[in-house]
Amino acid sequence: MIRSLFATLLTAFSLATMAAPVVPSPPQVAAAAYVLIDADSGKVLVAQNADQRLPPASLTKLMTSYVLSHELAEGRVSKEDKVLVSENSWAQNPVFAGSSLMWIEVGKEVKLADLHRGIVVSSGNDATVAIAEHLAGTESAFADVMNGHAAELGMHGSHFVNSHGLPDPDHYTTAYDLARLANALIKDYPEDYKLYKEREFTYNGIPQYNRNRLLVEDPSVDGLKTGYTSEAGYCLVASAKRDGMRLISVVLGTDSKRTRESESRKLLNYGFRYFETHALYETGQQITATRVWKGLQEELNLGVGEQIYLTLPRGRSEDLKAVMELDETIVAPISKGTAYGILRVSLDGEELVETPLIALQDIAEAGFFARLWDSIVMFITGFLDI
Repeated sequence: MIRSLFATLLTAFSLATMAAPVVPSPPQVAAAAYVLIDADSGKVLVAQNADQRLPPASLTKLMTSYVLSHELAEGRVSKEDKVLVSENSWAQNPVFAGSSLMWIEVGKEVKLADLHRGIVVSSGNDATVAIAEHLAGTESAFADVMNGHAAELGMHGSHFVNSHGLPDPDHYTTAYDLARLANALIKDYPEDYKLYKEREFTYNGIPQYNRNRLLVEDPSVDGLKTGYTSEAGYCLVASAKRDGMRLISVVLGTDSKRTRESESRKLLNYGFRYFETHALYETGQQITATRVWKGLQEELNLGVGEQIYLTLPRGRSEDLKAVMELDETIVAPISKGTAYGILRVSLDGEELVETPLIALQDIAEAGFFARLWDSIVMFITGFLDI
């Protein structure tokens, strides 16, 4: 069975046989903190100070947008909802002086869909407060909602006190947390994620342009968000997809707009050039089969409970080794989803995957005489302990 599984791994990749390229050291990145991950496998390819708590500036709006997408998906609000602009969310609020705005006017109603674009494309601080008040009543209550989602997403290094990212000593996140949030946004709300590649949004007669210049310079980039305050420096979370492989980069605390773009491009190009991601097995795909005793069926199909992705140095897929460890004696009744073994996949002695092999079907117990016969056979062949 081990030989059969190993052959399956090798034939799963239709790759030409060639010498594996040498993977150079990661590039030097001029940022306070940065990380590069594969979106499917979650593999961290490059990281520096990725767990350091730093001010996120307008990258905060990724969470504001995520919460809004969640509320829309749950049906608690509609894109057609009209939101009344309060003095807090008014573009002329002195708190917003010198910051990015959508230019909404106090006392007027704005469609929720327009406010969503005002957050994502225009990076409007006024739009974020309008949405926070619409969804939670007050911005402080909305911050509690943001922190609840952060906890659910495993963003353990983050804490939010407002919806826009203007400086506050208790408002912080990490490069790794932002990569996790971006990945969740891409996967959980793919339709809303399309907003992040829009380059322009005009509201109230005022055109606003997406500040993510990588959207113009690199056709594989389709999101996400820029940020800047004097405390945070110039920041950028970017995502790109090439040949079916999606990477997410985060750079925090660079010294200029151009630097945040060049350093993000440097990370993305490194990842795409020297790594590749493979889907090893689909959810529910049969990997192997094994004998079942005392059941209405004699063969049990085994597979994995969730899709397995691996990100590897380019050209190394043929060096993967896989081993299955199956329960020695499996007796009906069988419940679908129950684990009856373990699949381990390794490269150069390093274990990359350890996941249960689960039953892909139910198998009911056989009748009395069939069970009796199997008991006799098991006793003779040594499968039955008495």
